[in-house]
Amino acid sequence: MATPLTDQEKRKQISIRGIVGVENVAELKKDRNVATPRDYYFALAHTVRDHLVGRWIRTQQFYYETDPKRVYYLSLEFYMGRALQNTMVNLGLQNACDEAIYQLGLDMEDLEDMEEDAGLGNGGLGRLAACFLDSMATLGLAAYGYGIRYEYGIFNQRIKDGWQVEEADDWLRHGNPWEKARPEYMLPVHFYGRVEETEEGSKWVDTQVVLAMPFDTPIPGYMNNTVNTMRLWSARAPNDFNLRDFNVGDYIQAVLDRNLAENISRVLYPNDNFFEGKELRLKQEYFVVAATLQDVIRRFKTSKRNCSGPLSFDSFPDKVAIQLNDTHPAMAIPELMRIFVDIEKLDWDTAWDITKRTFAYTNHTVLPEALERWPVRLLETLLPRHLQIIYQINQIHLDHIVSLFPGDLDRMRKMSLVEEYGEKKVNMAHLCIVGSHAVNGVAEIHSNIIKTDVFRDFSELEPEKFQNKTNGITPRRWLLLCNPGLADLIAEAIGEEYVKDLMQLQKLNELVDDDAFIRDISKVKQDNKLKFAQYLEREYQVKINPASVFDVHVKRIHEYKRQLLNCLHVITMYNRIRAKPTAPFVPRTVIIGGKAAPGYHMAKMIIKLITSVADVINNDPIVGNKLKVIYLENYRVTLAEKVIPATDLSEQISTAGTEASGTGNMKFMLNGALTIGTLDGANVEMAEEAGQENLFIFGMTVEEVAAMDQEGYDAMQYYKSIPELKQVIDQIKSGFFSPKQPELFHDITNMLFNHDRFKVFADYESYVKCQEKVSALYEDPKKWTQMVIKNIAAAGKFSSDRTIAEYATQIWGVEPTDLKIPPPSEPREAIEETARALRKI
Repeated sequence: MATPLTDQEKRKQISIRGIVGVENVAELKKDRNVATPRDYYFALAHTVRDHLVGRWIRTQQFYYETDPKRVYYLSLEFYMGRALQNTMVNLGLQNACDEAIYQLGLDMEDLEDMEEDAGLGNGGLGRLAACFLDSMATLGLAAYGYGIRYEYGIFNQRIKDGWQVEEADDWLRHGNPWEKARPEYMLPVHFYGRVEETEEGSKWVDTQVVLAMPFDTPIPGYMNNTVNTMRLWSARAPNDFNLRDFNVGDYIQAVLDRNLAENISRVLYPNDNFFEGKELRLKQEYFVVAATLQDVIRRFKTSKRNCSGPLSFDSFPDKVAIQLNDTHPAMAIPELMRIFVDIEKLDWDTAWDITKRTFAYTNHTVLPEALERWPVRLLETLLPRHLQIIYQINQIHLDHIVSLFPGDLDRMRKMSLVEEYGEKKVNMAHLCIVGSHAVNGVAEIHSNIIKTDVFRDFSELEPEKFQNKTNGITPRRWLLLCNPGLADLIAEAIGEEYVKDLMQLQKLNELVDDDAFIRDISKVKQDNKLKFAQYLEREYQVKINPASVFDVHVKRIHEYKRQLLNCLHVITMYNRIRAKPTAPFVPRTVIIGGKAAPGYHMAKMIIKLITSVADVINNDPIVGNKLKVIYLENYRVTLAEKVIPATDLSEQISTAGTEASGTGNMKFMLNGALTIGTLDGANVEMAEEAGQENLFIFGMTVEEVAAMDQEGYDAMQYYKSIPELKQVIDQIKSGFFSPKQPELFHDITNMLFNHDRFKVFADYESYVKCQEKVSALYEDPKKWTQMVIKNIAAAGKFSSDRTIAEYATQIWGVEPTDLKIPPPSEPREAIEETARALRKI
């Protein structure tokens, strides 16, 4: 009797026969007796990966030959989502794969659903990093993403009895066909220990060592044969970890203790816009930085140029640019100084000059609770040498401040890297500003707030250092992949070049009055809505009216994002229907989704309120199909790809001055949704691009919010003067939505009246009136669709290709190129020819 094949052997057998261009379909179909859909997914993934690998090797050879300046994007989060379809799109393989899978009698969507999301991020910051990697490869930049290979990504969210429950995201349990372990590049990372002063200088000794094992993931550019690398580090205990005193100790316990070292890369911290000062988090931040900088310096030393001549670090900033994605990798600044001064024996001034010219820092938030401030006592224990270096950087920095502003102690206190009041802490944003040559915000309004408010003293000192780089999204994933119907329609109208030059969407303005095009755009949206309605009915057993306004609010749950304001409007609509059941009402399907940080009580209460309101509304026969409310469980990249193309109305309703940029807003705009929003983040620039009359703008401006902060915000005044608001709040307070627990939402109402930093009541009336305009326009399908076309036509600015081109030329000192690397089918000499051509350019 034959030995049964293992899962791996089955997958290999299927994969070897090949899926793309398969000749003997009948033979492959026989494999369905032994193969599961997951086996077929792995077979297809390996086949597509084979097309990647040759280009990946070619790209690295090309970089070695040309020795370009390399860009290193350091981020604690990369929210990648799924890789299969994205790779097929960027390599131009999708049609061939679709045809082959169809011929096998398989369903491509079923196979794609076998892939786990790589959920190594919380939200906007991590997804931005993923979009940037796609754009850097598409623009031909020699760029690398560096981060942590978390064993458990962002938790899976389940809604049980209306409450969020977290489940571990064991995304690697079936294996990951897109990564390659590189044990030959494993590196040591040191923790704890003490500093010894010697004649040769400071030495960090008696440390504990953890090994950093790299896993490489290929990042394909769009149709240009460039395949860059994302390198994620995994923590490994050295073989002698806790075994040195094994003879007198407990061998079993010593082996079990290896987990302590390996816990560093075990799990992603699930906080978005909130700082949690835990030792494990600081270990993660230093771990990624220490491993990455060793790798960067190794690559610099072994470059073609440095191999053939004497090594000098003078050229380091000409060959290396490091971008810090928020302050999470800020320890890179003292770590690079430690390497230069303690190991490479550079003098301090030279090392500091090189370090500053190498680093640039992106700020992502102005919320005070999100800014990282590490306790000195923790740094003293975990990274004693780095604390010394930070003190020295601070001393030189403060000496400079004193020389410019003698006797201005208040300015010194505000600008110091070390905060002395209360527990002594290191302000990581200040470290990043002082240690970088460029600092940027992520939307015009955010960058202005940074310059005039949050980091005003630093901006006055070095105004040339501060820039704006408005965020963007990759049109490959956020249009071609997720909305092929719309992508094809646009290509028929203006050609396919827009995929790499999104500003070409402006040509669609010529079709705003074209009845046939209006009809086609409307049909694509309706098809997407029908498909998503079927998904919702399957998943939630709620009958959806596909003719209703799909009103969507999906993002992390946070008070500043004001899901509560949306909820108050939903209850207001419900009350209006109940008061006048026969009055005309434009039907709505309100879809709210997003994860709350596990320790964020108010965010979890907000989810419970929304689900409780949904239960009442969805089961009220008076309401019928006029209004439905769905809480979208476990919102993630893959779910975003489903809901965004089906959306009519995009909710971007944060209090003005709190959302740094937002990128969901851009995804909805590109996919033909209209925006209801405040003048916050990138909404401001969206309104500039499309014309403010083509967005539904409401609420206070940044200036009006600041004025209200000065005068004092009185929630009770709004409650007493707006009858509909009073009715809604009274219902929540009295237990109308929680009859078994009337006091359930006391914490929410108490917050809204007494300590609502984000002023929900102040914008309520403006928001409700704006929503009435939405309903009125929706009743005129032609005008609605014309506004949709104007928005799509204005979305070109919000490509991450534009953002990355700006970083490249204005911060990193590199030039994007549309040069195509020779494919693997051409001889290696072709690389040298292309390299020569590039040098001439």
